[in-house]
Amino acid sequence: MNTEVMRADHPVALEHALDVLKNGGLVVFPTDTVYGLAVLPSSEENVERLFIVKGRNSSKAIAVLVGGVDQLSMVCQDLPPLAVRLGEAFWPGPITLVVWGHPALPANISPDHTVGVRMPDHNVALALLRRAGPLAVTSANLSSRESAISAKDVLDQLDGKVHLVLDGGITPGGVPSTVVNCVGAQPEILREGPITLDQIKAALGY
Repeated sequence: MNTEVMRADHPVALEHALDVLKNGGLVVFPTDTVYGLAVLPSSEENVERLFIVKGRNSSKAIAVLVGGVDQLSMVCQDLPPLAVRLGEAFWPGPITLVVWGHPALPANISPDHTVGVRMPDHNVALALLRRAGPLAVTSANLSSRESAISAKDVLDQLDGKVHLVLDGGITPGGVPSTVVNCVGAQPEILREGPITLDQIKAALGY
């Protein structure tokens, strides 16, 4: 496979990325945290490609990124009030909220019927997500390797393994998002990141 690299601000970049995704391809794009590796979450086969390319254990969950709150109904159900409040406080931004997944999502998105959902604070990512709809996204790096904060970082690890890389320069955040489990009575931080526990508690009035 030849990996194509295109500037994210190229006039046809988003349409080209959309075509690649619709054909089952793997697209890498910048976010507010690190570069993300994406497929359409339309089949288990698509999601499986993410695990294969990363060399990732298929028992681990894959997040879904959305371009707006209007897309949430496509990826989750029975949104907990806890998640609503955190989304209102921090989206778009570097926080992934684990909620109950929509039954139409591929089963291999998560082993326990939940889904991690995030709305990134990045113009390129949001523009693509608004056109494509929700995307199954994982960090664009090999498992156990450093996250990619530039297109060069992506190519160093995934050249020849993905179809398209949208080069948007250095990502502003540089570290993966905070992950918060919202399916229980209290928030549980599953992965520390840019949004701290103190910020989460303040947003919830704790």
